[in-house]
Formats: sequence, structure tokens, C-alpha cells
Amino acid sequence: MTDSKYFTTTKKGEIFELKAELNSDKKEKKKEAVKKVIASMTVGKDVSALFPDVVNCMQTDNLELKKLVYLYLMNYAKSQPDMAIMAVNTFVKDCEDPNPLIRALAVRTMGCIRVDKITEYLCEPLRKCLKDEDPYVRKTAAVCVAKLHDINAQLVEDQGFLDTLKDLISDSNPMVVANAVAALSEIAESHPSSNLLDLNPQSINKLLTALNECTEWGQIFILDCLANYTPKDDREAQSICERVTPRLSHANSAVVLSAVKVLMKFMEMLSKDLDYYGTLLKKLAPPLVTLLSAEPELQYVALRNINLIVQKRPEILKHEMKVFFVKYNDPIYVKLEKLDIMIRLASQANIAQVLAELKEYATEVDVDFVRKAVRAIGRCAIKVEQSAERCVSTLLDLIQTKVNYVVQEAIVVIKDIFRKYPNKYESVIATLCENLDSLDEPEARAAMIWIVGEYAERIDNADELLESFLEGFHDESTQVQLQLLTAIVKLFLKKPTETQELVQQVLSLATQDSDNPDLRDRGYIYWRLLSTDPVAAKEVVLAEKPLISEETDLIEPTLLDELICYIGTLASVYHKPPSAFVEGGRGVVHKSLPPRTASSESTESPETAPAGAPSGEQPDVIPTQGDLLGDLLNLDLGPPVGGPPLTTSSVQMGAVDLLGGGLDSLMGDEPEGIGGPNFVAPPAATVPPNLGTSMGSGLSDLFDLTSGVGTLSGSYVAPKAVWLPAMKAKGLEISGTFTRQVGSISMDLQLTNKALQVMTDFAIQFNRNSFGLAPAAPLQVHAPLSPNQTVEISLPLNTVGSVMKMEPLNNLQVAVKNNIDVFYFSTLYPLHILFVEDGKMDRQMFLATWKDIPNENEAQFQIRDCSLNAEAVSSRLQSSNIFTVAKRNVEGQDMLYQSLKLTNGIWVLAELRIQPGNPSFTDLELSLKCRAPEVSQHVYQAYETILKN
Repeated sequence: MTDSKYFTTTKKGEIFELKAELNSDKKEKKKEAVKKVIASMTVGKDVSALFPDVVNCMQTDNLELKKLVYLYLMNYAKSQPDMAIMAVNTFVKDCEDPNPLIRALAVRTMGCIRVDKITEYLCEPLRKCLKDEDPYVRKTAAVCVAKLHDINAQLVEDQGFLDTLKDLISDSNPMVVANAVAALSEIAESHPSSNLLDLNPQSINKLLTALNECTEWGQIFILDCLANYTPKDDREAQSICERVTPRLSHANSAVVLSAVKVLMKFMEMLSKDLDYYGTLLKKLAPPLVTLLSAEPELQYVALRNINLIVQKRPEILKHEMKVFFVKYNDPIYVKLEKLDIMIRLASQANIAQVLAELKEYATEVDVDFVRKAVRAIGRCAIKVEQSAERCVSTLLDLIQTKVNYVVQEAIVVIKDIFRKYPNKYESVIATLCENLDSLDEPEARAAMIWIVGEYAERIDNADELLESFLEGFHDESTQVQLQLLTAIVKLFLKKPTETQELVQQVLSLATQDSDNPDLRDRGYIYWRLLSTDPVAAKEVVLAEKPLISEETDLIEPTLLDELICYIGTLASVYHKPPSAFVEGGRGVVHKSLPPRTASSESTESPETAPAGAPSGEQPDVIPTQGDLLGDLLNLDLGPPVGGPPLTTSSVQMGAVDLLGGGLDSLMGDEPEGIGGPNFVAPPAATVPPNLGTSMGSGLSDLFDLTSGVGTLSGSYVAPKAVWLPAMKAKGLEISGTFTRQVGSISMDLQLTNKALQVMTDFAIQFNRNSFGLAPAAPLQVHAPLSPNQTVEISLPLNTVGSVMKMEPLNNLQVAVKNNIDVFYFSTLYPLHILFVEDGKMDRQMFLATWKDIPNENEAQFQIRDCSLNAEAVSSRLQSSNIFTVAKRNVEGQDMLYQSLKLTNGIWVLAELRIQPGNPSFTDLELSLKCRAPEVSQHVYQAYETILKN
């Protein structure tokens, strides 16, 4: 008979009868009674009153009965903690039972009883089980440590269980190793700062050895652990890849995806020139293809992961297009995902195949799928230029079918094709206009209106067509209303005499009868433009449009890199980092791919080098390595915060004392709370931001600028130079210079629009740099920048941004965004903008520091043909915060002893010898001493710049 009998009962005094049966002398009766208790517990009845009677049944050799009692205990221990203590002795005894199954059962149950009172009694039995001779007991005990850590972390650390767990990684049994890794990973996730899994080549070797003999779940734990390791060089990465590759042929899809994750991560470190790199690419395709023959739910998970892999390395699956063709019985969610990947893999080589397939899909019955297929045809046209003509004719064939939703989707994508290939396919406009009446969806109506407005000069009855839309203006969606307003203004600018009434009608509808602020604002702007300067209106409204790009839905590169590290997890299905959907953020660590080796840049950006890499010439492009570009493409700069937060990859780049142990560490010498992680930079006008960062004595003397502070005239300002020529930035020219006035650093910019269209939505961001320079406020360009207009802006800076040593030291890489694109340039800032106002040392301190700095840190320089005497030199340098501590005259030569301090707390000491030469010019000899000698050359350049200009 089945166990279902335990769930049916007709008795009234059930608890009472169960109590009697539990205390029966017959073993069989006891077992039956416990089963009935568990059955009642399972369906939600409260049987906690039987606690003492059930616990009495623990004293048995029968394994089945013991399991049932332990199950009951786990459920009720929390609500009956005092009673649960009765069971402790039995646990301790069971942990020494000769049967390993019972020892393991006892230790497993102990881990599941989440009662503080009991926990401390369980430490001794657990310690014994961790060193048990039977591997089954050891592997169970390893997991128990993780459970115990969740209940009482401090206890686990005090008892030294973590060290025992680390020792188990070297265990001879692969399952014990896998469980130890799983337990340590679990604990490490809840304590991201602790370095529990201290992986090194030796421990990695042990894990790889255990990998071959583990169960499938053990393999997943080990592979996930390997994915968190960063090999020291490409040779180690290759050797790990070679030993992980056999896992690709495993029957369990989770093992396959975990292996793919490890390989995708370590491929970053392999040079593309290696033969092995090519072999690895070939080996990765078959297992991914095999995943697509599983059941639909698994296929979907595999497809979501493949979507990420194809974006990162399309070459892996470029020859596997056919497996992504849709089957008639695929569920809709699989079909849509396959369609997405087909577009990503579309290329000139396979486009004919893809288009034939997509045309087939467009005649299916599933409306959502058909829509997506029609869109896909448009995306192919935009992606593969050679196929555009064929795509357009395919779309026209589909329009001839007169199926309403097909026609509407086709019109939406043809609008994009017009944007991508202007003046090429406009002959089809007549066909589109025939279908005007059947359009009922906002997006299709808006697309059609855009086409009519954009090509009004080619459509004879454009005014009639637009007027027909105008009749129900207030019933249209906002998207259509905005498009209609713009289209009629375009029409008016192209045919002013015939459409004056129409434009007045739409402007009054938009401004007087509408309550939508966007529509009203746009209406007023057009009205004022047309009434004040029709020529300007023409330049604005009929400006040349930028071409649209092929892949608008690619995942942003830094997010993609992070998601690659989460292949095979929920994050890879949602395409969101765990922090976006894990509540409370416990245990969420941002991961990133290992830094690339010099010869293995990603396919997307062959021209970029890793950040801070020494290069012969000035880099024009900000490297992908610095996470600066993380959110630049959707840059929405809020209020100024004291510098961007340190991103994860900065840890690998080493944001430590990059200038090599200065007098104070690079970001040191700051009281807590100033320049600390939560410091919000004040507006430029109030407190000079750099005073705050450099002061060691807190806020008390923030405004005490008297001790040797430069005059208010400020330091020397270099003339503006062109930093970004218009040719490289689609018409935007940026010139600029840096200034320091009364403790505030600013970047004085001059933006000139040499393009034919208006520029708006400006924003700026800096890459990490040697001194943490960062904008202290957003880039404020108050009005749109019209063609041939120039605007001057002073951008306040602070020095609380992220730090990374640059080459050269004063290199600053900048990204500027506007409505057209994001542009990158780099410039060198003069070091004297970082000389702070409290840089005057007293004499004793100067003498002691000069002696204390080793002689090999002294650098000698010459400044020739200076036209100033000692007084003038001293006063000019003082205005740039280089302070004279003492002055002597030795054998007719003036000697100035000077000190200056940088914003990050590094002091530089100088001895300046002034030798009178011919009457009007003198030569200066400069000796500089500093604990960070890399700075000396740049300080000398600052001296020369200040004294000669």
C-alpha cells in the first residue's frame, strides 16, 4: 500500500491516539505513528504537542525512523527551543555512531536546527565530523559549516572551522573538495570583504584534479569558483582552459554553461594570434548548439546566454546560423529569442538565407512573432548594407499582402531604412502613402507622418495627407502629435506659400488647446523660431540628420563584461546584474573580466589600449578598460558628487599609492569626512574644493588663507589650445585651458559648433587619473548651441575622483557627450593647478625634511634666459603657490629655498640658484627633492612655464 493512507483520517482524538502509538513498545507501530505525525505536519496541522514523544523515538537503530524524527525536529525546533535541547545528547551520540550514514544524518540535521541555544553544543561533534575518516561524513560536515555560519558567523570564526574548511580543499576525495568549495563560496558571498577563497596556482591545481571525478553539482561549484580566479598570465589561463574544456561535453547543461563561463572569462587573457585561441573558439560552438536540442525551458535559458556570448564574441557561432532557425512547434518565447540571435549573427555571407527565412516567418499566424520578423528584416537592411535593396523589396512584397499589422511594422522599419540610406529608396514612398488609411497604431502613424514631412517636396499632396491627420489631433497619442507638429513645420519651410494656414492651425492646437507640456514647449519653440528668424528655423528643423547605427539594442560593454561573469545564473537570463534584482544587495559583488593582454583587445575596439598603458603618442580614445564609459552613452549627470565611485576594475588596476610611496600616500593626509567616500563637493563658489582635500588639520582653518597664501590674482593661466578639432567630433570643436583661483581649480572651455545642426544635452566625464581630478558640477550649456555659435564655460573641478597612475603623469582623458555622439580626447594639465595654498613649510621642518629625503631622489634642472631678479622670481612663483621659505646670498648668487604641496598631500622642496648672466637675462639652477620623484619633471615644467610667461 502507498503512503497516502497516512494523510487520510476519520478519528476524532487524533493527537491523543498518536501520542499512545508513539509510546508503543512495538517498533513497527512507532514507525507508523511517526509517519502519520510527519503527514499531518506536511499538510499544515500543528503537531508540536507531540514533541517530547517524537524525540523519545530518536533512540533507535532504524535509519528510516531516525530520518523521520530528524525531519520533525528540524520543523519544530524553532518554535520549541527549550524542548529541542533534549535532543542534543542524541545528536552528540549519533555523531559517534559506527554507521557513517547516521553520523552524516546527525550532522546534517544539526546544521538545519536554527536555534542559538543549541548551536554551541554542536561545535564539538561538528569538529569531529570534519575530520571523520569517511568522506561522506566530511562532505556533509563541510556544508554544515556554511549553515552554521549563517546562524552565528562569529562562533564559526572563533571555533576555527573556516581554516578546517580551507584544509578540506586539499582532501583526497573530490566530493569533499566540491562541498568545501561550495561552503566557502557561500560564506564568501555573504562577506565580500573576507578573502576566504584565497586561490593560488596550487589550490587551483587541486580543484582541477577533483573536477574530473565529482558529481555534476560538485563540478558546477568548482567551475564557479574557478571563474572567480584571475590567472597571473596568459600561460596559466591557457592551461586552466585546456583542463576545463572536457566539461563542455557533459550531459548536464548547467555544467556546460559553467564551463563556458570559465572559458569566456579566461579567453580575455589569451592572445588572438595563438593557435589555441582559434581551437578554443571552435570547441565552444558544438556544446552551445547541443543545448538547443533540450526541452523549451532549457533552450530559452541557453538562448539568453548565447545572446550574451554572441555580443561578446560573434565569431564563436558565425557558422551556426541554421540552428537558430525557428521550428514550427517552438514556444513563442523561444522563437523571439532565436530571432534576436539570427539578427546578431547576420552577415554578408549568410544574409540571403536569413532573409528567405524571415520572409517565411512573416506569413505565420502568431501576431507577435510576425511583427518581430518584419522588424528583423529592417534590422538586417541596416546591419548589412549589401542586403538593403533585397530587404526593401521583401518589405514591399509584405506590404502588398495588405495584412494590417504586417503593413504597420513594415512602415516603421522602412522609416529607419530611409534614415540609414538617405536618397536611395525614396521611390517606394508612393506605395506607402496608399496604405495611409489602414494605419491605426501610434508608432506606425508617427513613422508615416515622419516620412511625409521629411520628403514633403517629393509628395505632391503632402499637405492634404498631413491635414487628414490633423482632424483628430486631440485623439492622437503624444508620439503622433509631436511628429505631426514637426512634420507640418518641415512642410511649411519647404512650401511656405501653400501651407501657411496649416502651420498656424497646428501651432495653435499644440500651444493653446493642449495640456501636454512637451507638446506645448515644442510648439512655442517652433512658433518663436518661425516668427523671429525663418532662416535659423530652416537650419534647425531641416538640419542634416545623423545616420542611425546598426545595433541599437546591444548591451552596454561594461555591463556585458559583468554579465559574461554571470553566465549560467539568473543574471544571464534577465540580462541585468544581480544588484538589480537581489533584494538588500547581500552578497552581491560586482564582477568584471580580467584585464586583457596586450595583443587580445576585444573585437569591438581594436584601436584601444588598456588604460594608463604607456604609449608613444597621445591616446585619442579613452580605453575601454577604464570603466569611465560605463554609463556614458546614457549619461544623465545628476548633481555633482565628489568624483565617480571606484569601479570594480579599479581594484585590479591598483588604486594604491601610485606615485610610489610619497611623503603622504596619494589620497592620504585627509581627515575622515573630507574627500572621503561620501564627500559631496561644494559648489565652486562657496569653498575652494581643493583646500578641503589637502588639509591635515580638519575644517578649523578652512578659511585661514593667510599663512603664505598666493595673492588673489591667481596662478599663471596658459592660453586656450584646441583639444578636440571639429573634424574628429562631427563638428564640435573644444578649446580650453586650466586655471586655479583662490583654491578653486577650473577647466575653462570654449565650445564651437561647426556642424549644420544644433547641439544640446552636453555632459562631461573624466577617466581616472593620477590626481583624482573630476568635475565638481555638471557641464552647464544653458542654451542649445546653434551652428557657428561659440560658448565659453568654466567647469569647476575637484580632486576627489578615482585615482589611477597615468602615463605621462599629468595626462587627463575626457569624454564629452552631446545629442549627436560621445567624443573622447586627452590633454595634459599643468601641474601648478594642483599646488595648494597651504604649501609653505616652516624653516625647521624644511631643513629636517630636506635631510630626510634620500639624495637619489634629488633632480637637477636648468632654466635658461630668465629675465627676472630674485625678488621678481619669488613673487611670481608665490602667486602660483610656490612659497619661499628662506633666502640667502652666497658669493654674489641669490639662493631661494622653496616649498610647495600638491592636492594629494605630496610635498616638493626646491633650491633655486640665480646666477646673474648678461645684464638682462639670468640662468637659474633648480634642485628638486620629493618622496615621489616621478613628480619632479612636471614641477620643473611648471617652474619654467610660470617664470617665462
